[in-house]
Amino acid sequence: MRLVTPSGNVAPASVNKYLLPHEEQVITVRKHPAVLVKPISYVIGGLILAGVLTEFVGRHSGYALLVIWVAWLVLFGYLVVKVIDWMHNYFVVTSQRMLLTSGWILRKVDMMPLTKVTDMAFERGFQGQLLGYGTFVLESAGQNQIFQKVDHLPYPEQLYLEVCGLIFPAKAGASDD
Repeated sequence: MRLVTPSGNVAPASVNKYLLPHEEQVITVRKHPAVLVKPISYVIGGLILAGVLTEFVGRHSGYALLVIWVAWLVLFGYLVVKVIDWMHNYFVVTSQRMLLTSGWILRKVDMMPLTKVTDMAFERGFQGQLLGYGTFVLESAGQNQIFQKVDHLPYPEQLYLEVCGLIFPAKAGASDD
């Protein structure tokens, strides 16, 4: 199984420029949309609060009404920024390394060679089980770990098996019992 973005087997341009010519792309996924639950709940809660405040305060002061709705627009702008950020962030596994790209204004690319990964676990809490995401916990041979946890990964069981297969490949001549 190969997990890639819906556009096919080619990484998005924002990720492809960080791949080496000899690397084979194995996995490219965005974080699970559940990372947007908190910003969406802020916007919905803010909309309800703005509606209630408009009913009570808005009748008496046009200025207060303006402040209420500008504050809600700020919350909505926060959601838009989070959605754009989510659209530009990827977890990529190639034949040789793992990459975690983040940011759309200030781009950040974290990388860990697969050969440096000594242990990998995956966690999935109740909310992750309910919504379908998990967290990878990585340990490396070096002391300076670029990333230890990669949260909100979709298809965590499949990703876990695929990444473990790359980190710990089957030995040539090994037979299944």
